[in-house]
Amino acid sequence: MGLFDIFRRHKKKEEEKTPDSSSAVVQSETAHEDESADTTSAAPASAPIHPEPVNIPPADSYEEKINPDGTRETFHNGVKEEKEEVTNEESHSEEVADSSVSEEEVPSSSTPNETISAEESASSSTSETKEAVEPTEPVAEEEKTVEEPLITTEEKPAEDSSAAEESNETDNSEENDGDEEQQPSPEPEEDQETETVKKYDRGLEKSRTGFGARLNKFLANFRHVDEDFFDDLEDMLIESDVGYDMAMKLSDELREEVKLQNAKNKQDVSNVIIEKMVELYDEAGQDENPDLTMAKEGPTVIMFVGVNGAGKTTTIGKMAALFKKQGKKVLLAAADTFRAGATEQLDVWAKRDGVDIVTGPENGDPAAVVFDAVKRAKDENYDILFVDTAGRLQNKVNLMNELAKMKRILTREIPDAPHEVLLVLDATTGQNALNQAKLFKESTDVTGIVLTKLDGTARGGIVLAIRNELHLPVKYVGLGEKVDDLQKFDAGDFVYGLFKGLVEVD
Repeated sequence: MGLFDIFRRHKKKEEEKTPDSSSAVVQSETAHEDESADTTSAAPASAPIHPEPVNIPPADSYEEKINPDGTRETFHNGVKEEKEEVTNEESHSEEVADSSVSEEEVPSSSTPNETISAEESASSSTSETKEAVEPTEPVAEEEKTVEEPLITTEEKPAEDSSAAEESNETDNSEENDGDEEQQPSPEPEEDQETETVKKYDRGLEKSRTGFGARLNKFLANFRHVDEDFFDDLEDMLIESDVGYDMAMKLSDELREEVKLQNAKNKQDVSNVIIEKMVELYDEAGQDENPDLTMAKEGPTVIMFVGVNGAGKTTTIGKMAALFKKQGKKVLLAAADTFRAGATEQLDVWAKRDGVDIVTGPENGDPAAVVFDAVKRAKDENYDILFVDTAGRLQNKVNLMNELAKMKRILTREIPDAPHEVLLVLDATTGQNALNQAKLFKESTDVTGIVLTKLDGTARGGIVLAIRNELHLPVKYVGLGEKVDDLQKFDAGDFVYGLFKGLVEVD
């Protein structure tokens, strides 16, 4: 896949996601508006109706005072009342009481006329009692009128609340049905692919920034294509750790590039340079297999080699977690008995990942640990065996012989083992990592490379040099410190992460 095809594919994915997010925002806004409209429309029905305030006169007060001469004086609301009115009221109340008693004592055998006269006298007496005892009749009428709408409002909210509950149930059912219809089926592959692109973007940020700064500095002096242009281009590429051979090959290819001769601005020149780099990168890796070689039957044995500090033990721990998530049964072999704390470090990773480990005594024979591990892997049907080895330089003859001894033991127990010998390189060392890979390839059968610590360096261009000069596939890359930041190498995602923002496509 060409450079522009890679960028067009990523651009298309971003454009597809943008309308979805905007439509989701619009849907959420409309749903919020509908909810607010429902609440505002439902509020008047359930809100209680407050009656108008009623002016109630103060209650009557009666006071009695005894004069020195023994007479009594009554004050009504602070006004002195005459004795006759009091006696009239008392006699009137006594008449009302007598009439009520007589009304109750009327026998059932009385004549109709007597009954009617008794009822009339009772009604007259009750009316007179109301006039005497309840002088504020209009207030009572107003209170009655106020109580009637209160009764109605207590009845209506019950009906409205039941109706509102029914409407809410129907709305909720419709919303649930709509959600079930609108929510697409989960697509973990697309989510995982998007997350991988983000990790490459973050992990290669320093490399992209460094290469982009050098490229912009180079293009700032661009006037036209001449010999000085290619000299400056070669210097820029070597500084970007793409390797001397890659820089010279790219310069030679660009001298005959018609697009470069027809370039009219700096962006066109940048596109041509990066496109040619990607083309050479693809050509150099046509026969490479970025996938791990797995055993057809029995356990798959993967051995890790490299110098001290490259990240072998950490890489084993992260890769063990990766395969454990895939449902594989993983076993670790702590064959680095030379470095102090190496066994303990791998044991911590094994406990963290929930996998088994085979260890030996400190400064013991690493070949014995490998033998015990491979026997256990066969007997207990493990899927993968990761073998950690001591950091060694390629010029240490005794350590390289020790590595050859471990390989012989593995091959004796499992004929095709080790299925992979992965060289772990520290990307921060730049060209030194390239030299290590060359020498390890000469002394042992390296089948692939794990490039670690890419997130902490601006020398990500070393991947181009490794493929161009060694023709060794980069199988995994470390893009961060988290366990899941160890990612399977993808050339398209790597190119996009390295040159993002430096290439313009239609």
